[in-house]
Amino acid sequence: MSEPEQTEIRKKGLAKMSEVYGWEMSDGPGDYFEHTCDQVFGTVWTREGLSNRDRRLLLFGALAASGQEDVAEIQAGAALSNGELTPHQLEEISLFLCYYVGWPQGTKMHFMFGKVIKNFEKQQAKAAE
Repeated sequence: MSEPEQTEIRKKGLAKMSEVYGWEMSDGPGDYFEHTCDQVFGTVWTREGLSNRDRRLLLFGALAASGQEDVAEIQAGAALSNGELTPHQLEEISLFLCYYVGWPQGTKMHFMFGKVIKNFEKQQAKAAE
């Protein structure tokens, strides 16, 4: 891949990362950041056919199945902030996941979502003041 293509993919990846996470993403060093930005966000998250919300829902399932509540917590906060999901929908997701990834893992997601929702609602109340 030539340098101009890398630059365009990087710009596309940074823009999509900013959109997905809800904050301005800046460029980073190293191979790990390159693959995350250029491939995951510049190529996979920008494909047609699924919305960011669709991809995030799929990601919640994968993260719950693999026990990665820490990463799911970041995704939940971004989904609420971006208006992709409501607090009630997050609660429904955790209940649904209980049946597919197991009750203990779904329960972990439920409590994590509860924490994220509480923080989100505090931020909303502060912003309304």
